[in-house]
Amino acid sequence: MLTKASCLALILIAASPQAALAQHRAAPESRAEVQLSFAPIVKGVAPSVVNVYGARVEKNRRSAGMDEFVRRFFGEPGGGMPQERVQRSLGSGVVVDSAAGLVVTNNHVIDQMTEVKVSLADHREIEAEIVLRDPRTDLAVLKLKSASGLKAIDVGDADQIEVGDIVLAIGNPFGVGQTVTQGIVSALARTNVGVSDYGYFIQTDASINPGNSGGALVDMHGRLIGINSAIFSQSGGSVGIGFAIPSSMVEAVVASARTGAKLVRRPWLGASLQTVSADIADGLGLDRPTGALVASVREKSPANVAGLKSGDVILAVDGRSVDDPDAFGWRFALKGITGETPVTINRAGKRETVAIRLQPPPEVPARDTLKVKARSPFLGATVVNGSPAVADEMQLESSDGVIVSAVEEGSPASTVGLQKGDRLVAINGDKMGSTRDLDRAARSAPSVWRITIDRAGQQMTTVLGG
Repeated sequence: MLTKASCLALILIAASPQAALAQHRAAPESRAEVQLSFAPIVKGVAPSVVNVYGARVEKNRRSAGMDEFVRRFFGEPGGGMPQERVQRSLGSGVVVDSAAGLVVTNNHVIDQMTEVKVSLADHREIEAEIVLRDPRTDLAVLKLKSASGLKAIDVGDADQIEVGDIVLAIGNPFGVGQTVTQGIVSALARTNVGVSDYGYFIQTDASINPGNSGGALVDMHGRLIGINSAIFSQSGGSVGIGFAIPSSMVEAVVASARTGAKLVRRPWLGASLQTVSADIADGLGLDRPTGALVASVREKSPANVAGLKSGDVILAVDGRSVDDPDAFGWRFALKGITGETPVTINRAGKRETVAIRLQPPPEVPARDTLKVKARSPFLGATVVNGSPAVADEMQLESSDGVIVSAVEEGSPASTVGLQKGDRLVAINGDKMGSTRDLDRAARSAPSVWRITIDRAGQQMTTVLGG
């Protein structure tokens, strides 16, 4: 309901310039107008916003020489005993299910953490279990091990908000304690932010600082419309450009967590997409550069079965427009993995609608994960067999062959420059078709290693001594 004070902007539109100026300078006409406040909204939301603390204990064994140095100059015990180092993280979270004790936060808040605790608004501190991590959206779901009297936040529809809407950000910046800041929605559907694979952020000028990550962005009804996740800053502090993950993706990730899944399963298109430039738009007869251009289609994929072709431009998913490939990925990911969804395309200047079957990418062949232990340039690398599931998970163009899924820091594989996502094409002329092929090659101990890899579509060959 609009109060008299909140209608001032509407009154100004209809008034003359002189009347508008007088109205702008008018004093509040009642005590109620003087006392207008966001306090009722904050009181309703604050109990649902929590502080999240993560910790990981690492044990390092110092050398005998280092122990002697430490004993002599610092008086600490040595003897080569393991030395503990604790890494900590700090952020915020939001209670989304009071009965199940589920809390949503950012994945980067608890990334690599083994111990997580949650501090409620009433100062109770509760241990939490990490039930789901989703690096692709930078979201994670925690389950409180023992809690009563929780208050879950009401979740709103992020698709209904508009630029200019007033919002509140609630979190724990710099660890000072629960803090509320106010601003507006500065922009919607921000992509290419570089925070997660599914970039479709709400931008706000409400102050968001380190420690706010995982906190709530709420509307004037006290409904969650986003999870505060990142800021644009050259100083590390807020400059009025903050980004929040819309509530629609939050709900999708929480729904997966409720099923007991450790990973969020998303639909597979089976086509590579690219941005529509102004030149491409002119060539295709589009009135403006918008949509996602289909560059290629994989055989037997949902896109192939639905009849998508190279050169088609995807304009909408289930009636909701998409401006670029990131926007398509966002809309498509929200559809789940059952049934079909209508996709609107431009084909040769005409609009058509095709039905895309919603199914997860197949993991064929099986990953057959291998961590290379043989003395070789691949020592310390973990590799898997490529498949549509692996390619989708790691955002790779090709799903064939042997894919590097991880590289241990400081290992020979790291030293020679192998990176996550590299596809091992051939070793000493032998094609790498599976992880078993790589295992045999790594154990062969040749005098010279001739290694060919594919990185982001470009092949490179390196020659190393044995």
